[in-house]
Amino acid sequence: MSMAVTWPEKTKEMHNQHIDSTFWNGFKFRDDDIIISTYAKSGTTWMQQIISQMLFNGETDIDTQAMSPWIDFRVPPKEIKIAAVEAQTHRRFIKTHLPVEALVYSPKAKYIYIGRDGRDVLWSLYNHHLNGNEAMYDALNKTPGLVGPPLEPPTDDIREYWHTWLAKDGFPYWSFWENVRSWWAIRDLPNLMLVHFDKLKRDMPGEMRRIAAFLDIPIDESKWDLIVEHCTFDWMKNNGEKIVPLGGIVWKGGVKTFINKGTNGRWKETLTPAESAEYEAKALAELGPECARWLATGE
Repeated sequence: MSMAVTWPEKTKEMHNQHIDSTFWNGFKFRDDDIIISTYAKSGTTWMQQIISQMLFNGETDIDTQAMSPWIDFRVPPKEIKIAAVEAQTHRRFIKTHLPVEALVYSPKAKYIYIGRDGRDVLWSLYNHHLNGNEAMYDALNKTPGLVGPPLEPPTDDIREYWHTWLAKDGFPYWSFWENVRSWWAIRDLPNLMLVHFDKLKRDMPGEMRRIAAFLDIPIDESKWDLIVEHCTFDWMKNNGEKIVPLGGIVWKGGVKTFINKGTNGRWKETLTPAESAEYEAKALAELGPECARWLATGE
């Protein structure tokens, strides 16, 4: 006898300068929907590109961001965003930055959660925040419905930014530990796959095949090399107008700022061994040994 699956249920709403989790309430799922989930700056845009390339067989004249909206983002308003998603005729692939408890979880859809070491996340997040322009702040802080404090420009000291983010768990964004913990807790569900940023870096073609198998996307071998090439950082950086959110217009330097380095370990030049150990102890306390190890290594 197989055990009955216990599906997650929504138990909370989440609101901040970026997020309104009520956008998911009443969402009409389709059986073949794909949901890409991360804390943020963990390979979300990369995964959107990978999935779009596999779904559309290497086609480059497609607007991946328009096809793959961030449902819980407060902009544009819910009715505009949901109407656009409901009008889509292709297989939908949608992004979220919510913890499981704030999400409406469908037993029919397929979910991919991407993990990345918190130190790498923060270095990427700092670049993202530091290079936001006036258009970004206007969209976040002046769109009606803001709950909580507006987003302010960051300090010019990345170490100070790091310490605040760690001490205040994700400040000025949202909880890092809750996000990772909530997805790790449901890792055994049949319609969820965990992917790690490091493993994607080390063996992108192998991970892409694993993702394609999980999502039941047939691979056209004659196009495979092209599909893989279109998912490399260099290609994305040079062709990113339709890959990154809003074509990069809300960041100084545009696309090339948003798709920044795609590298890990930049924190090693800045954090002292003691600071790094403090993070590792925190990860262990917040996540437990198994999850902390996976988040650090992908193993």
